Amino acid sequence: MMHVIADTDALVADGTLTQDQARVLEARSRDVMVSMAVNAILFCGIIAAIAGFIVWLAEPLAVTVTGALMLAAGLAVLSRGGTTYAIFGNSAVLIGVGMLLGGASVELIDKYEGVAGWVLTPAGLLVTVISLWRWRMGGWSARFVLGTVMMMGLAMHLGGIEALVHQYDLGAPLRNLVLLYYAAALGVAGWQLDVRLITATALIPFAQVLETGTAYFHAVYAFYSPEPTLTILQMGLLITVCIWVSLGAMERDARHLRILAVMGFIVANLCALVGSLWGDYVGEHLWGPGRYRSGWADYDSYSAARDAFHATAFRISDLTYSVLWALALVAMIIWSAMRHQRALFNAALTFAAIHFYTQMFESFSDEPLAYVIGGLGAIPLAWGIWRLNHWMVSRQEQG
Repeated sequence: MMHVIADTDALVADGTLTQDQARVLEARSRDVMVSMAVNAILFCGIIAAIAGFIVWLAEPLAVTVTGALMLAAGLAVLSRGGTTYAIFGNSAVLIGVGMLLGGASVELIDKYEGVAGWVLTPAGLLVTVISLWRWRMGGWSARFVLGTVMMMGLAMHLGGIEALVHQYDLGAPLRNLVLLYYAAALGVAGWQLDVRLITATALIPFAQVLETGTAYFHAVYAFYSPEPTLTILQMGLLITVCIWVSLGAMERDARHLRILAVMGFIVANLCALVGSLWGDYVGEHLWGPGRYRSGWADYDSYSAARDAFHATAFRISDLTYSVLWALALVAMIIWSAMRHQRALFNAALTFAAIHFYTQMFESFSDEPLAYVIGGLGAIPLAWGIWRLNHWMVSRQEQG
């Protein structure tokens, strides 16, 4: 099963659909989009209101009382039944719960830093488990409310663990395992609630396992990857597993696997961009000298250790990266087009344009012959793809 984008007017015109069938499809599509817009606006508004109340009131007692009153008012509205004002009742419940949980978290971190992590970790887990249980069983409130409270609890839980990590200055390998736990928790939460945006956030801690991320460099935000090759292999494994499992999974589960594959593909391409600009000494930041830190006696000793590592390390040059990345993008464009993986196809085309533009100035600006060879080579490649697709369509229509 796959989702497709169809031109209903064209399908009606060629007799594939009737006018009534086209109207039903359009109405259902519109209903899904409106529901997504309402939930997105509601979620952002609730989070903004919670944060504003906590900062504005700025006193634990005031936040607690106001949150409890909002919760009680929301439950009162919901108890009257009906759907006309349900959105106001649900919003009040969420703001009240958010103020209670958020206010407690802020107070613990601000005033009781030594025990904050030990309190927030189990408390957040308890809220998460109870909310998930009621979400699955039904009851107490709308599924949107229970799902949002579950995510609030999960944020408390993960925030508590992160507070403990910083409190005890945990490093590798415990830090890497914690990041994997974050990724698994967010992925499972997104899958349970069937919200792919949450599932996609699992890639943030997953990519951080090898320290790939973003940083603030002299007034500009930049993506960096200290281990681009290993991160690409990590993301490649994730993409392969997600696509392979999604082929035999139910559509509800397959959607989450596909979004993880797309996010992994994006991270892998960003790492490839880093490698195409600077190359990569594989393992320099894992089993090599890494970055210069205070642990070194001085920078000269660090520089000597780095040079010694470079002399024996496996290196992939920036030029090799540029060629391999281009070939990988071509392969992904062809494969995703044949398999109707629209998101991967669009991402591959986007990064192909980024790659072309970047290398035009960085690597091949003074090599016009490279553009001639690449351009002429694209012609038979396009012809071969067209012929292969024609043959596959013919077989599908016959069988």
